[in-house]
Amino acid sequence: MAATKESRLKAKQKLEEIMAYYRSDKGQQTFNAIIAGDMGTGKTTILRTARKPVLVHSFDPGGTKVLRPEIEKGLIIPDTRFEAEDPKNPTAFRLWEQEFKQLRESGVFEEIGTFAIDSITTFADALMNEILRKAGRSNGVPYQQDYLVQINVLRDYMKILTTLPCDVILTAHLDPLKDELTGKVAMQIMVTGKLRVKIPLLFDEIYVATTKRTSKGVEYVLLTRNDGYYQARTRIGRDVFETYEKPDIEYLLKKAGMWKEGDKA
Repeated sequence: MAATKESRLKAKQKLEEIMAYYRSDKGQQTFNAIIAGDMGTGKTTILRTARKPVLVHSFDPGGTKVLRPEIEKGLIIPDTRFEAEDPKNPTAFRLWEQEFKQLRESGVFEEIGTFAIDSITTFADALMNEILRKAGRSNGVPYQQDYLVQINVLRDYMKILTTLPCDVILTAHLDPLKDELTGKVAMQIMVTGKLRVKIPLLFDEIYVATTKRTSKGVEYVLLTRNDGYYQARTRIGRDVFETYEKPDIEYLLKKAGMWKEGDKA
């Protein structure tokens, strides 16, 4: 049946509404990334280059020490209360849940440039400690059902994080995983089972902080594409990023056309 003038007008209006929503959707204007890497590759240091101010929830003991110059200038705000964790008497994840809820309700995420969790690996450990505490088995060995709870809770929080009105960066440690059929070894983020796949699916950018040997010595770089050993990808830089880029979020956002006038470096 041929479309009438009225139906075509309604269709056009509907499409315009969809585009208007897209343009107003803050989720399309923010940057979210997992930055994974081995110890000493600069994955936490990269937070110096993110949109300011940066609020860091640190679960890695001593991790924010590399950010001291920016902390002293008030550009990075570290919350290190979550670093002090005793598996026999865990408190970190419970405290984090309360704090995160208060931050959302008070509109803090509307006022900052970047929210970072350092790192998702120790964040997940803190969650498991809390799960065991609630089960009356603090510092015990997790059961299968404990891992299922951990997966569901982490997945739900990761979904919330990627809808915040600011940039979101998670750092992660890496773990070698061997394919029993092919014998191939690949590096994946160090979290429980299926979360290795489920968490990265929720994030636009997956970078690997690594190093390259050059004629000038060791160079710190970000891998932005999968090389078969490290798992990495980019959505915002699909057509403009090189495989290896300098570890600078401001530089990458400008290259992708996502650095807005007035953003603080």
